[in-house]
Amino acid sequence: MTAEQLHAIIAKGLACDHLEVDGDGRHWSAVIVSPAFEGKRLIQRHQAVYATLGEKIRTDEVHALSMKTHTPAEWAALQAGACDH
Repeated sequence: MTAEQLHAIIAKGLACDHLEVDGDGRHWSAVIVSPAFEGKRLIQRHQAVYATLGEKIRTDEVHALSMKTHTPAEWAALQAGACDH
């Protein structure tokens, strides 16, 4: 699996305002910004992302996915803070 393929799978299953995916083919990291995360706890956000992967997780095609999940407001605040430095 490529980063582009994983990006497409997540984007198809979850409306994302921003999505970055990086990895080596089995171990992945992602930054995901979605309005679907509003009012959700961290575990619920991760479950929503894992739900988009379905069989890819169960069959170990995606072995590990480290995630940073943000709402659009959280992401905007992070980006504003990054510009202050």
